Amino acid sequence: MPATRKASAASSSTPCAPGDDTLHTHAGAGAILTAPARTAWGLVALLLAAGIVGAFNVGKAPPSLPSIRDELGATLSQAGWILSILNLTTALSGMAIALTADRIGHRRLVLAGTAVCAAAGLLGAFAGSIELLLLTRIAEGLGFVAMTVAAPPLLIRLAAAHDQRRVMTLWSSYFPAGTGLMMLIAAVILPSTSWRVVWLVAAGASAAMLAVLILSMRSRPELDPRPAERRPILNEMAEVASSGGPLALAICFGAYACCWFVIVGFLPTLQVERLGMATSTAAIVTAGVSIANILGNQMAGWLLRRGLPRVTLIVGAALSMSFCAAGIFADGMPDLARLVLAAIFSAVIGVIPGALFAALPVHAPRPELIGASTGLMLQGSNMGTLLGPPITGALVTAGGWSSAAWLTSIALGITAASGIFLHRRERRRLRP
Repeated sequence: MPATRKASAASSSTPCAPGDDTLHTHAGAGAILTAPARTAWGLVALLLAAGIVGAFNVGKAPPSLPSIRDELGATLSQAGWILSILNLTTALSGMAIALTADRIGHRRLVLAGTAVCAAAGLLGAFAGSIELLLLTRIAEGLGFVAMTVAAPPLLIRLAAAHDQRRVMTLWSSYFPAGTGLMMLIAAVILPSTSWRVVWLVAAGASAAMLAVLILSMRSRPELDPRPAERRPILNEMAEVASSGGPLALAICFGAYACCWFVIVGFLPTLQVERLGMATSTAAIVTAGVSIANILGNQMAGWLLRRGLPRVTLIVGAALSMSFCAAGIFADGMPDLARLVLAAIFSAVIGVIPGALFAALPVHAPRPELIGASTGLMLQGSNMGTLLGPPITGALVTAGGWSSAAWLTSIALGITAASGIFLHRRERRRLRP
């Protein structure tokens, strides 16, 4: 029988135990939210596949940069923007696009975002200048963020109450799976072709995914928007941004992403310059390290289902992996040992995004703002990936590679502190 939960004007939120990530409602929600009796696993898998294909647009760029620079004559600065423009787009627009999805429908924005990725990728494959390629990358960024902020509210709507945590931890794998898989594909394609073929493969995957989404998501009433009390967009943005839970999720995800991206981002340089590996080999190894993050994502869901508190996962992973991250950059560390430590780091630290995505239904100010809370969390994540590499570059220039350990230690300290704050918020919900 469907589990029905109704907002109560007398209380600010339904109490929930720390780690209880089932959907809850808040005063003023103005609607009855009903979880289905059974999870629509087919659609859940389809949305996860769409997220993975969307992340192709991130993973295709790093291994393609040498080919792009050779053909289009891009400077190092322009090459950097090819990598980071998607992060900048998400960092600036995540919550605004999420609130737009709340109004026009999450299904429509998933389809629109996938379509934009396909069209922009196709146009980019035929770009004759670096300036046009950058413009198409901005469009890809908009399509990517539209799809990735609209999918989580749909996943919550498709999941039975007892499966919501599992579904959200599955979703947390879309980014490392998509970026890692595309890096592997690019490493196979690039030695005999050019970056344009990589772009066409990613665009073709988006176009195929769009067709499957259209066929599978039509005539599914559970995906349609539900009546809810809506406020002006700026008011809802302020409500989410000023709420302790979503803001802590964004800070925690941003600090984690800063540290993870610094380590994974500098791995190709380490392998080529220190170990003498070929570029294609370095791309494959880096893809493997990225994909290892999935192990942690899914381990988070398994541990949460067995009652391990979220704070233990976040704080334990952040503090233990701060030593691992410091070892990666330590002077005198054998280069092959650095690669092993990087793989261990990526796998273990992956429990953090798994725990954070599972926390979205708990910490959103209202159920209608789960999408906006997702957008804010992704803004934090992308801000971390934007700031991490240039800060690391400055530290390394000033004091050598060992100086990068200062950034990873501080970032993971912030991650742990945010996890403790989230835990305290969840404990307060138990109080009458």
